[in-house]
Amino acid sequence: MLFSRAKFYNINMNDPKLFQEFPPVSTQSWEELINKDLKGADYEKKLVWKTDEGFKVQPYYRAEDLKAIDYLDALPDDYPYTRGDKRDNNNWEIVQEVQESNPATANQIAVDALKRGATIIAFNAKSIDSVESMATLLANIDLNKFGIRFNHSSNYEQLVTLFAGFISTNGFDKQAVHGGIDFDPITYMLKKNKFYTSQEKDLGQIAAIFRMTADLPKFRIVNVNGLVMNNAGATIVQELGYALGIANEYLAFASDQNIPVDQFATKMELTLSIGSNYFMEIAKLRSIRLLWATMVKQYNPKSDKETALYVNSVASSWNKTLYDPYVNMLRTTTEGMSAAIGGTDAMALKPFDTVYKNDDEFSRRISRNVQIMLKEESFFNKVVDPAAGSYYIESLTDAIAEHAWKLFQNVETNGGMISMIQKGEVKADIEKSCQKRDMDIATRKSILLGTNQYPNINEKMHDKIEKYVDLEDDSPGLKTYRGAMAFEKLRIATEEYAKVNGRPKVFLLKIGNVNFRQARAGFATNFFGCAGYEIIDNTGFDTADAGIEAALKAEANLIVVCSSDEEYATVGVEIANKVTAVYDIPVVVAGNPTECIDQLRNAGVCDFIHVRTNVLESLKKYNDMLL
Repeated sequence: MLFSRAKFYNINMNDPKLFQEFPPVSTQSWEELINKDLKGADYEKKLVWKTDEGFKVQPYYRAEDLKAIDYLDALPDDYPYTRGDKRDNNNWEIVQEVQESNPATANQIAVDALKRGATIIAFNAKSIDSVESMATLLANIDLNKFGIRFNHSSNYEQLVTLFAGFISTNGFDKQAVHGGIDFDPITYMLKKNKFYTSQEKDLGQIAAIFRMTADLPKFRIVNVNGLVMNNAGATIVQELGYALGIANEYLAFASDQNIPVDQFATKMELTLSIGSNYFMEIAKLRSIRLLWATMVKQYNPKSDKETALYVNSVASSWNKTLYDPYVNMLRTTTEGMSAAIGGTDAMALKPFDTVYKNDDEFSRRISRNVQIMLKEESFFNKVVDPAAGSYYIESLTDAIAEHAWKLFQNVETNGGMISMIQKGEVKADIEKSCQKRDMDIATRKSILLGTNQYPNINEKMHDKIEKYVDLEDDSPGLKTYRGAMAFEKLRIATEEYAKVNGRPKVFLLKIGNVNFRQARAGFATNFFGCAGYEIIDNTGFDTADAGIEAALKAEANLIVVCSSDEEYATVGVEIANKVTAVYDIPVVVAGNPTECIDQLRNAGVCDFIHVRTNVLESLKKYNDMLL
C-alpha cells in the first residue's frame, strides 16, 4: 500500500513553524557572499559560462528566474508539449540500426535484435528494389508489434510502394504499422549541393508518398534530419533553428498542395543528435517540442494535438573516438540518459566501435542494453518529464528556445532554408561553429577522454581499423566531421612509423622541487601521449648530469625538463646548454617560466608546453620533427 509519509508522520506541510530553521535567503545575500569569496576576481570570467550557442549560463538559478516563462503550468500532453505528449509513462522505442545492406543478412540481424529488446529496426534500404528483396528483408518480423524505418534508399517512392504491397499481401493491421522513411531532400541538398533529382520532383515525391501512405497513419514520410548538422559541427541552436527552417519548407509545400496540415504534420518527424552536454541535451528536447508546436500552430491545425512532435534521437558521432573506444560506451550511456529524461520518442545509440569497424553482435547488443538498463533497472521510462520545475533545466530550455527561434526567424526573413542553402550561408555558418569547437578540442578547452587528454599511451588501433570512412568526407556540401579526427590522424601516423622505427621516445628529466616536477611530468605524459609517443618516466635526478646520462642511455628522441619555474633559470639552462652543445636531441621545458624564457631559449630550449598551448598544432610540429 502506498501512502504519504507526511500523512503517516502526521506532519502539516503548511505549518509555518516547520521551516523556521531555514529562513529564506535573498539573491542579494547570495551575490554578496559570492563576491566576498571571489576576493576581487571577475565574476563573469570565473563563474558565468558562455556557451557555444551564444548565451550565458549563470552559476546558479532561483525561482525568480522562471517568472517570465509562460509554459510552466502546462501539463504533459498539453500544448505546447514542452513536457511531451505522454501522460502515463515516459516510454520510448529502442531503435536498432542495421547497416548491412544485404537483405538476408540484415533480416537475421534484425530478428535477433527484436528478440533481445529492440522495438524498431532502422534498415539500410539501399538494396531494396523488388518484391523479393522486401520480403526477404522483413521475413519473420511482426509489423503489428515492431516498427520499421528505412534509410539510404535511392528511390523512396518505389520503396514505399514495395512496403505497402508487403503489408497488404501479409495482412498486417495498417493502423498498427509504424515507423517511417529517412526522406529529407532539403537536408540531402545541404550535404550534396543538389537535390536527389530536382526541387520540384523531390517535393512532388513527398506529395505522392503522402497519398500512398494515407491509410498508414503511424508511418512517417518526412524525417527532418538535424543529426546531419550536428555531425558537421553545428551547435544546438543551429541544429534546432535550421531543422525548423527545413520543416517549415515542407509544411509550406504541403499547404500549397492543399494537403491539410492536420494530416501532414503528423506524418513528419525530427531526428536530433544527442551529445555529451548532459543538461543542455535534456533542455534541447524540451525546447524543440515547444518551438515545433509554435511553428505548426501558425498553419491553423484543427486541434493542438497535431502540433505534437515525434522526436527520434540518435547518439552524436561528433564526440566518438577511435582511441580508447570503450569510453564511447560511457558517452552513449549519458547521452541515452539525456534523451530519456528529455522525453524522446525513439532512441538509437550507435555501437561503440562504429568509428573504425562494422558493428558486430557484441557492439549492437551493448548499444541496446544501455537502453534496456535505463528502462528495466533505472526506471527512466516511468516518470514523465522528471526535469520539470528544475530552475536550471527550465532556464536552459527557455534560453535554447529563444535563440533557436531567433535563428529560425532569420532564416525566414532571408527567404527560407532552400534559398539560404543554395547561397552557401547555412554551410558557412555551421563550418564556423565546427572550427570553433575544433579549436576547443585542440587547446583542450573541450576534453575527449583518451584522445586529447589522459590517453592510453600503449594502445594500438592502426591494425584494428576495418573502415575509417569519415576521415576524409568528400561531400561537396556540408561535411561530416568528428572532433577527434585530427588527433587520431597524428597518432595513426605514429603507429605507422613505429612499425619500422619504433615509437619516438620522450624522456622526462625530473629534477628539483618534487611537487612541481611530478605535476609537470604528469602534464608532459598526457601531452605527448596524445601523439602515441613512448614516455620514459623515472623517480627524478639530483643533478643535471645524472639526468642527461639517463636520457642518453634510454636513447631519447626528446628530452622534457620537469621542474619549478625558479629552478628552470639555473638547472634548466644547464641541461639545455649541455645537451644542445653536443647532441642533436630537442630539449623542451614543461611550463611557462616567463621570467627566464629568453635565457632558456638562448641555452637551446626549443619549446615550452603548458596549459595555454595548442596541443594539436604543437604535436603536428613534433610529428614533423620526429617521424
